[in-house]
Amino acid sequence: MEQTFQAAARVTSKGQVTLPLALRRQLGIRTGDRVLFEGGEEGVRLRVEREGSPFERYQGIGNPGIPSGRRQAIAWVRRLRRP
Repeated sequence: MEQTFQAAARVTSKGQVTLPLALRRQLGIRTGDRVLFEGGEEGVRLRVEREGSPFERYQGIGNPGIPSGRRQAIAWVRRLRRP
């Protein structure tokens, strides 16, 4: 079931609008995200555009000192197992 809500915002003289907090939270909009407005017969649609993977910021957690990539991980394990 799709969640809906209603919120108002004022347009400044520069054409800027502050998105209400409830909308930002529901859509997961964070600082630096781009917002795309799509117009059609049924009205205007708002979509969030993010660059990169949402998991990118978690890359490398849990393996400090090990370079990323399969080959580097295998080489690291081999160094650990050397007598």
